[in-house]
Amino acid sequence: MEIRIRNGKSIAADPGRSVYQTLRDNGIYLVASCGGKGVCGKCRVKVIEGKYRTESAAKLKKKDIGDKVVLACTTFPEEDVLIEIPEDSKLVIGDKIAVGKSKGLLEFLRAEEPSLTPMVRKIQLTLTPPTIEDNLSDLERIRRALAENQINGMRFSHGFVQHMAKALRDHDWSVYLTHTENLEAISVVSPERARHYGLAVDIGTTTVVVYLVDCTDGTLVDSGVTYNSQMRHGDDVITRIIHATEGGALTELRNAVVNDLNGLLSPMIERNRISRDDIDCAVMSGNTTMVQLFWGIDPASIREEPYIPTVNDYPVWMAGTAKVHINQQAPVYTMPCVGSYVGGDITSGVLASKMHRNPEVALFMDIGTNGEIVVGNNEWLITAATSAGPCFEGSGIRYGMRATDGAIESVKIDPVTFDVELGVIGDAPPVGICGSGMIDAISELFFAGMIDQKGKFVRDLNTDRIRIEDEGPEFILHRSGEREIILTEADIENILRAKAAIYAGMSVLLKEVGLSLDIVERIYIAGGFGNYLNIEKAIMIGMLPDMPKEKFSFIGNSSIAGAYLCLLSEKMRREAEEIARKMTYVELSVSRGFMDEYMSALFLPHTNIDLFPSLKDKYGTQQ
Repeated sequence: MEIRIRNGKSIAADPGRSVYQTLRDNGIYLVASCGGKGVCGKCRVKVIEGKYRTESAAKLKKKDIGDKVVLACTTFPEEDVLIEIPEDSKLVIGDKIAVGKSKGLLEFLRAEEPSLTPMVRKIQLTLTPPTIEDNLSDLERIRRALAENQINGMRFSHGFVQHMAKALRDHDWSVYLTHTENLEAISVVSPERARHYGLAVDIGTTTVVVYLVDCTDGTLVDSGVTYNSQMRHGDDVITRIIHATEGGALTELRNAVVNDLNGLLSPMIERNRISRDDIDCAVMSGNTTMVQLFWGIDPASIREEPYIPTVNDYPVWMAGTAKVHINQQAPVYTMPCVGSYVGGDITSGVLASKMHRNPEVALFMDIGTNGEIVVGNNEWLITAATSAGPCFEGSGIRYGMRATDGAIESVKIDPVTFDVELGVIGDAPPVGICGSGMIDAISELFFAGMIDQKGKFVRDLNTDRIRIEDEGPEFILHRSGEREIILTEADIENILRAKAAIYAGMSVLLKEVGLSLDIVERIYIAGGFGNYLNIEKAIMIGMLPDMPKEKFSFIGNSSIAGAYLCLLSEKMRREAEEIARKMTYVELSVSRGFMDEYMSALFLPHTNIDLFPSLKDKYGTQQ
């Protein structure tokens, strides 16, 4: 039995495996936010020929079903079939990614002036060659030279000693010795290899970002970014944790992200004409689940009560253990995590924001799948994850997508004519809508009187942009021939749930310490998504607090920023560890007040309009 793909290849099929599974087994990946569980409705294919059975038509319109459009994850072939894969069902990994402008990020990092105390250091040694009279062993000769440089207690591994003798003689006894900050000798190299390099890595749920850094002077040599290939198994951490419990899937997920990292490294090494062995240290930053998957640690306990990760404070392990293609003896430092859903990426973010150093109370927000929030100052820090869900990255939204070329990032609606003006990333034809575009659209729809406070469409307006379909009312954002991009009531409901979770999480954290928003002097917004976010529109839908715009600061990818700082500075590494220890983790799922706050925040902008005084006049007619 075969599945033939129009204008593509033919692959062997098994009636017991879905079309989605069979395509995935053969390296053909479809968009599947739910990981192929029949929930998101994104893995659509059209059956041209052949018999099949389908177990669910969730999210499909009657017209789709009539045209033999099916969900690949719930469809099983019963004979040879010919299918067509629409462009918007194809998952393209490695395409151009918009990760935010991060303008000024490097300037900020350099302004920090971290003392260059990287995890690995190099020391020049000029040894006296042995003679009959001076017959000390090679290792004692190295120890003697180190003592002359006031370095004692160096430890030497079996692998180091194995390769030491040849290296000393090949370079006429004038070498550089590479060692860790804890005095573990790594290698002996030629004087021409005095410079050495390190990696700062952000393992995100959606993307993997790598900085190649010259540890001699702190220069950013190169950088790279790609999608996290684990997306093939679901957009969010819960879906991936569930997948990891299946036979062999943990190794599969680990290999996916390690291969992403190695795939970014290879061209960097070639472009910059350096040796893999000269990359001799690395710092990994990511949320708790992503880091455990990277190290091949089963994350199952993260989603099971009492929601405990296997490890928060990681030992320093070697790159060889991680199968990363750099010096195999390179120490890899993992940014310390705080709890099941507050990971090292948030520790990195607090470090990069410097909120932990200042007496003023600040609020840090990473607006993404986990919606992590930190409140505090130089005396205390309290944190929680709001489980906002991946809708800001396109999951659960009919035409949702990530912030790539073709994504609608801004929306304006004329409140009289209902004409729509769109801003699209890359000035490309629109193919979907990303998180910032959805926030804009909902704000504009509400301001124009097209939806009510609950996010429901007003049905008696004189416009053809609102229409009633089998699944309910929907709004046409864009038309081009037969191609349409629409926003449904279900889409709006998903965004309202996410924004309510974020606002409620922030409110609960402040109440935990007996404070109100009035005392917050600064709000830091992290992540690439923040670079596209319109603060005013986010306030208008009640996602962000009603505060002066000047109190908000975008700090870009603070996860990679914190990793960069820790790569170059022992002081920063110790500071990061202190931040993680200081943070009190609040589990919102057992918080008495969270559900009350959440229900109140499910409306536009909120059931208590007094929390949004600047919007009273603007939204007065909608209340």
